[in-house]
Amino acid sequence: QVQLVESGGGSVQAGGSLRLSCAVSGYRVGTYCMGWFRQAPGKEREGVARIGSDDTTFYGDSVKGRFTISLDNAKNTLYLQMNSLKPEDTAMYYCAADRRYLCYMMYVGSSGNWGQGTQVTVSS
Repeated sequence: QVQLVESGGGSVQAGGSLRLSCAVSGYRVGTYCMGWFRQAPGKEREGVARIGSDDTTFYGDSVKGRFTISLDNAKNTLYLQMNSLKPEDTAMYYCAADRRYLCYMMYVGSSGNWGQGTQVTVSS
């Protein structure tokens, strides 16, 4: 059974940093494409970043240059390093895994998997 568990969220002032983790069980992280999404109250879910099984990465325009997605195969964990945080980064952050769509677009198919989310709040 595939399970994704996020952690690392919290409250931080603008300009600060956080590192989100997504611990994966049920498969090896390098065999799926994985990504981070976020959703703020009243807004649609937004793709933040994704990483392929070949370690190629993609970032949304709003986080490019500030966020870094990475995998630790030994720990079977996905990370999102978030620097220079802004109040507009405030949202619930979710990690996701998908064998197909997430490899080339910010989309998770019906057979993909999601974590439960971790809240990030950035104050001005």
